[in-house]
Amino acid sequence: MSFELIKQLPSPQEIFELIPLSEAGKKAKALRDKMIKDVFEGKDDRFILIIGPCSADNESSVIDYVGRLKAVQKEVEDQILIIPRIYTNKPRTTGIGYKGMLHQPDANKEANMLEGIKAIRRLHIRAIEETGLSCADEMLYPENYAYLSDLLSYVAIGARSVENQQHRLTSSGLEIPVGMKNPTSGDIAVMLNAIQAAQSEHTFIFRGYEAKTDGNPLTHSIMRGSVDQYGRNFPNYHYEDIMHLINEYEKKQFENPAIIIDLNHSNSNKRFDEQPRIAREVVRNRHYDEKMKKYVKGLMIESYIEEGTQAIDGGIYGKSITDPCLGWEMSEKLIKEIAKKL
Repeated sequence: MSFELIKQLPSPQEIFELIPLSEAGKKAKALRDKMIKDVFEGKDDRFILIIGPCSADNESSVIDYVGRLKAVQKEVEDQILIIPRIYTNKPRTTGIGYKGMLHQPDANKEANMLEGIKAIRRLHIRAIEETGLSCADEMLYPENYAYLSDLLSYVAIGARSVENQQHRLTSSGLEIPVGMKNPTSGDIAVMLNAIQAAQSEHTFIFRGYEAKTDGNPLTHSIMRGSVDQYGRNFPNYHYEDIMHLINEYEKKQFENPAIIIDLNHSNSNKRFDEQPRIAREVVRNRHYDEKMKKYVKGLMIESYIEEGTQAIDGGIYGKSITDPCLGWEMSEKLIKEIAKKL
């Protein structure tokens, strides 16, 4: 049999009851949601940093990392609002390789989706309850978002998912900011179409139900660079690129127009240590042009405890097993430098 149904998974409500968020956690999440929403609505002029590992592969090291972010957040709270990246799903270009904690709660063992659902929920709950920081995750599978719907304060739609109808329609029902990345081709029209779809109301099928949404006015763009037909990377974070996007935004008249710049991926030519240089350019450009300052709300940074990357069985604590990341020392220095230059 080529398509085997292994077992029926519990409903999100059953998982909520099995692994609940505490009342203190709910209050912390509500407070964070309000602060983040205020930034995207232009009521708070703090700069957002969505920062963390390429993929959340180990509960202990990820919580250690988020705890470090909590300490530095206190130091820069007047200038910066930090949203930790806890990415529990990992898209794979070829479909091969580690697909994230949702699939493999232990990266060295076989896939186990039920234990993966439990693991990612525990991880996000620990982050909120132990640090007070609610986090971001990537919506790789729209139907699985429901297992974390009470925990996330930010959702990213990846470059390979942004054209997918189900991602767009599901995003239209979320009450938190959703960042739509430009596709790998770099075609910003695709990204803008996704934003328009997500800001509109819809009726569609979701998890076996007929669902209706009112549209999500906090949907916005993430610029991550592009890849041409020869596999070459091209950045789209430069002044001219962002001003062109702003002009297109103004034609569309979307609610709460906002841009997040992804410092890694094609913008860095996959050189993780280029991220600080790109951050400096973006911050400098915001001072050069008032429109840039209004529209560019923050940065997305790939960072972990140890810099670089390792094999899945490498055994180095806090080092990425997917894309290479900045190490903590450089990350902390960069956060503080950005805060001073804002």
